[in-house]
Amino acid sequence: MEIRQVVGPLVCTQRHARLEQSSLRVLRDLSGKLYVAVDTCGSRPGNWVFVVSGSAARFACGDPTVLTDLTIGGIIDFWDETTGQTQLSADSGTVKVN
Repeated sequence: MEIRQVVGPLVCTQRHARLEQSSLRVLRDLSGKLYVAVDTCGSRPGNWVFVVSGSAARFACGDPTVLTDLTIGGIIDFWDETTGQTQLSADSGTVKVN
């Protein structure tokens, strides 16, 4: 799993039948590279999300026949891209992911 930020929705006028019911999002990684993922969580632009890739992405959709190799698995409540911190503590300190 990897962390990405939602840039916005991807609107397509025509899609393959296996993608017709899927919401698609454009994501970016920390280096700025863009990706397209199936959104199962209702993410919004600016949200930090974790993604599942490869064949596991189809199962994360709940339907292994969906044609995807990248699926949003969840929305992250707090993520600081510059430090990698994932939560704020009660005393305003932070806990860092190792």
